[in-house]
Amino acid sequence: MKLATVILAAGLGTRMKSGKAKVLHQLAGKALINYPVDISLALKADRTIAIVGHQSDKVAELLQNNYGKQVETAIQKEQLGTGHAVMSAEKALKKHKGLVLILSGDVPLLTKSTVAKLIKKVKQKKSPFGLVSAVLENPEGYGRVLRESKNKIQAIVENRDATSEQKLICEANMGIYVADAKFLFNQLKKVGTDNDQGEYYLPDLVRMAYESGAGVVGIKADPAETLGINNRVQLAELGQILRQRILEKLMLKGVTIIDPQSTYIDADVKIKADTTIEPNCHIKGNTKIGSNCTIGTGSIIESATIGNDVQVKPYTIIEESKVDQGAILGPYSHLRPMSHIGSECHVGNFVETKKTTLKPGAKANHLSYLGDAVIGKKTNIGAGTITCNYDGYNKFATTIGDEVLVGSDTQLIAPISIPDRVVLGAGTSLANAEGVEKGDLVITRPEVVVVKGFRDKLENSAKKKKKKSTKNNCNFETRIESCAE
Repeated sequence: MKLATVILAAGLGTRMKSGKAKVLHQLAGKALINYPVDISLALKADRTIAIVGHQSDKVAELLQNNYGKQVETAIQKEQLGTGHAVMSAEKALKKHKGLVLILSGDVPLLTKSTVAKLIKKVKQKKSPFGLVSAVLENPEGYGRVLRESKNKIQAIVENRDATSEQKLICEANMGIYVADAKFLFNQLKKVGTDNDQGEYYLPDLVRMAYESGAGVVGIKADPAETLGINNRVQLAELGQILRQRILEKLMLKGVTIIDPQSTYIDADVKIKADTTIEPNCHIKGNTKIGSNCTIGTGSIIESATIGNDVQVKPYTIIEESKVDQGAILGPYSHLRPMSHIGSECHVGNFVETKKTTLKPGAKANHLSYLGDAVIGKKTNIGAGTITCNYDGYNKFATTIGDEVLVGSDTQLIAPISIPDRVVLGAGTSLANAEGVEKGDLVITRPEVVVVKGFRDKLENSAKKKKKKSTKNNCNFETRIESCAE
């Protein structure tokens, strides 16, 4: 039986107090709407349609960038309730025969297994409608699930429309549904707006299914899994739950996390067994980290690929870069985007790289900037070395060969290419390597100038100026007396 997914993502999200649509807010490195989309794709739904409204262009752009043609959008021009939102997908699903999964764009903790369980039950019971409920300690704000004497689901009453007695019910409707497509769109046409908000309520279909004799199926889920986000407080609360879930999953797969409470790892990060994450680390985006690595305290890693046996010492920043097996980074290194650190390389204290490749065995251990450069195998970069690659208009490349020794405080002014095994003396400033061949020594230093007795002359001159200045700057009373005379 074919499956289509409709994701409700058109709301204003006014309680977020934001100029950004609610479903675009981030949680563990992903927009909220990414979570239901990922469930739909994991279930191999034939169609995934997001109902967009507020900032529809921005939501559609994010979906296009993340999923391409796997996700479609349909516009809900007016926000007239959940039933009206689903009706916005009717045209797109006109030829769909099968089930329709309905998810909310602001419920990020829902799991594939819970949804799959509901779909399976709807199929087994051949029911036209199924829902997920949860028993909440405080169900205020949620619709209540009404059951008849035989415990069958009879209806949903929204919180605003519930009587005092009905508000005592703790079983809440969590807004997750599976419906037969034909039943769904036929019955939606019959839904009215006779309620407190004057909206088309999707849960009215529960009563219709019950009254038709076809029946409604339901499953109860973990409340934490089904909670939605309406404000920044809930965003933070659910973020904490999600982070804990991510960390527990990694630890159960063999990753050591020294202090989970101070460790932040995004949902799409992948880390292999026997890697250790020290406290206060932030690992973001689609980062991949191999096995037997150590990620030192305070490190920030974003959308990077790190091989096996890599040591990332404390307070290192790695952005959109690749680090190969056995490399040692930090402390306080900064790999800016498009850096590639080869196997067994060392990038040490206060070294910054940008769009630079260090080939296997190369080292830059201290206080250097390497930008738009290729550093050859086993080349050693001395402290204070910089590649000067920008003239105010263009970026130029620096290429350094294999086994080159670059002395401290060297400036390489691009575009420039240094042959293999060259030695660059400390303090060299080189803008042209013409005539330099493999194995040569290059030193660029001015002749030494010695001025005998310069310090004494300097101090004597300073004393004379001070004495003259004191003579010309008498105090205020002296100047008054002088003027009076």
